[in-house]
Parts: sequence; structure tokens; C-alpha cells
Amino acid sequence: MSQHTFQTEVGQLLHLITHSLYTNKEIFLRELISNASDALDKMRYLTLTNDDFKSLSFDPNINIEFKDGDNPTLTLTDSGIGMSKQDLEENLGTIARSGTKNFMENMSGNEKKDSQLIGQFGVGFYSCFMVADKVDVSTKKAGEDEAWLWTSDGQSGYEISKEVRKEPGTTITLYLNEEGKEFASRWRVENLVKKYSDHIDFPIFLTYDEIDHDKDGEEKSSKTKTDQINDAKAFWTRAKSDLKKKDYIEFYKT
Repeated sequence: MSQHTFQTEVGQLLHLITHSLYTNKEIFLRELISNASDALDKMRYLTLTNDDFKSLSFDPNINIEFKDGDNPTLTLTDSGIGMSKQDLEENLGTIARSGTKNFMENMSGNEKKDSQLIGQFGVGFYSCFMVADKVDVSTKKAGEDEAWLWTSDGQSGYEISKEVRKEPGTTITLYLNEEGKEFASRWRVENLVKKYSDHIDFPIFLTYDEIDHDKDGEEKSSKTKTDQINDAKAFWTRAKSDLKKKDYIEFYKT
């Protein structure tokens, strides 16, 4: 296990995001799904263009799970390209100084406007610390043997250790704080995906426990179900006649 201190700009950015976008904290899921979609795009490109990857079994998807109760969590897994140890250090431990500087300079104090900027400057991942006390990132890069686990509380720094993982891809687990526990909910997740990510060009699945109750309202049985919760049809591939004004508005928001 190796311990690292956040680059100075990361600490400043985390403070800025958690305080200036506080009332718009739901955008964290939009940003995580957007990053997962990018990873799937890269993996798809590799399997189509690189002979070393054409034989890989690639089933592009994003899966979301949650656990409610006393220690709620929200987990998002993608089957994308994954990250190496170096990728983790460069992407999650540091930020391109130009991107950070530009993001900070463009912050306007208008939460709606600033919530759009966060994705444009590649710092959207850090929004998850608005709703989580700790974040784990388990990942394995396509074509590599080693897998890695990145862990941080979003305060002092982060740790990277070796992980056991067979398939390439990334799993992000958020240990939800008091403000974030509302997102350990089927209804909340489904609505946010419809609101921000319905256009994503890959299927997004939600795994949850369906509970049956008896006539007295007592829990009778439960079973785990997985449903697709987005259209998975890219905005730009749909016929213009099929698009409504709200589709353009939602796509612009993302």
C-alpha cells in the first residue's frame, strides 16, 4: 500500500466544489456516469481498432447498486477500459493545472451554471465527496495483469493498494454521508438517470432488492432484481422527428 498527499490544487478544488455546489449535490451521479461512458467508449474503440484487444469479450454496460440502512453505500461499475496505477495517480490524485485554474476562474457563484462547468474541466469525479465520507475506486486496465484500489476520504490524501479483480473495468463505491444517504434509493437513482443520463449510449442497469409485504405490511420476502433504467440510444443517432424539446434541453444540461 502506498500513501499519497493530494496535489495542492486538488485540496483547493475539493473545498470549492463541496461548498459552492452544495445544494446541487445530485450532479455527482451525472459525472460518474459520464466518466463511465467515456471509459466504455475507449474500450469499444480498442476492441474495434487494436488487434491485441479484438479478441476480448466486451459487454459494454454500467451497473448501479445501493445499500440503505445505517451504513449506506452507492456503487457504480463499468466494463470500460479501466485504469492503471499511474492513471489513478494522474487522474485522481492530481489535476491538470490548466484545467483546475480555468475551472476556478470560471466559477461564477451561480450553482446551476457552475454545475455545468464541473464536467467541462474534467473535475467531475470530485463532486462525489459532496455526498460521501469515503470513496473506493477498484479498477483494472484492459491489457494489464494488475488491478488497483484507490481509497480516499477527500481530505488529507489517498491510498493505492493492489486489488484482486479478474475483468477490466472500474467499480466506484461511495460510503454515503448524512447528506448523501438519500441517494441509496431506487426511486432517487432512477429519476437522476432519467434527468441527466438517459441519452448515454450504453445500457445503465440498477440492481436492487424488491420486497414483498403481507396483508399486514410486514416484509414477507425479497428478491434481487436488475433493470435497465435508460434508453441507451445516443442522442445524435435518433431521428429528428423522435426528439422533443425536453430531449435537447436535457442533452445540453449534460
